[in-house]
Amino acid sequence: MDNHPQMQGEQQPISVIERLLRHDRVIVAVAVTLLVAVAGAYTVLGVGMNMSAIDMTSMANSMAKPMVMTAQGQPANWVLLFLMWWIMMVAMMTPSAVPLLMLFTVVKRQGQDGHRAAGYTGFLLLGYLLAWALFSAVATILQRGLQEVGVFSGPMMVIKSQTVAGVLMVLVGIYQFTAIKNACLSRCRAPAQFIAQHHSPGSKGALRLGMHHGAYCLGCCWALMALLFVGGVMNLYWIAGLTLYVLLEKGLPQGKYIARLAGSGLIVAGVYLMGSA
Repeated sequence: MDNHPQMQGEQQPISVIERLLRHDRVIVAVAVTLLVAVAGAYTVLGVGMNMSAIDMTSMANSMAKPMVMTAQGQPANWVLLFLMWWIMMVAMMTPSAVPLLMLFTVVKRQGQDGHRAAGYTGFLLLGYLLAWALFSAVATILQRGLQEVGVFSGPMMVIKSQTVAGVLMVLVGIYQFTAIKNACLSRCRAPAQFIAQHHSPGSKGALRLGMHHGAYCLGCCWALMALLFVGGVMNLYWIAGLTLYVLLEKGLPQGKYIARLAGSGLIVAGVYLMGSA
């Protein structure tokens, strides 16, 4: 016979979009890289400020006037300040969430909605960053309050009182030894266990999972981010240093010991700072 029925189970042609969706981890990796790059550029360029973060860092030891926002005294000022904090947190904290994002993508790819794995990971990341939006809102209010009472000095908004800065460093150092810090750090360091315990289906489940993990990450790192008030809110050296430290604390097998070592160092440095005031 000339005509043969199509063999059962014969593979149909795969579209370009379907081929791309099979590379979820690549899509997620590229998207996260672009997000961090854009957030980093926003922070470095000092969008909404009178000068870039590079200029502020280079003028750290000068007698320059304190940095102010554009549209000072207007509601736009609050929005710009909040965006400065949130986008800076995006640049600083997203890299440490990459293991969770990549593992979640693999888990979702193996499920019934595997073709939506990258999209679900996007909801996970959104939930994670919403937790840091809460921190950024609190930091915005705190910074404006400190500016109003004249606590800051210099273009990078550094606490002018060595005693206050030293006390803050000691408190952050002590927090590194607390049970809350240890519990939150443990969950941040075990993404597979976290997904297994808190996973739920759908985009809403991914969003909740991201917010849940973001809450633990916030509990782990909020005190460290408060050190920006000591080194300078727009000091690129402190921003890069804290970002690298968070990666080491969460990623290395010795992370818990690194946290305690850093805590000890902060306590000693804080006491020294207070003594030299």
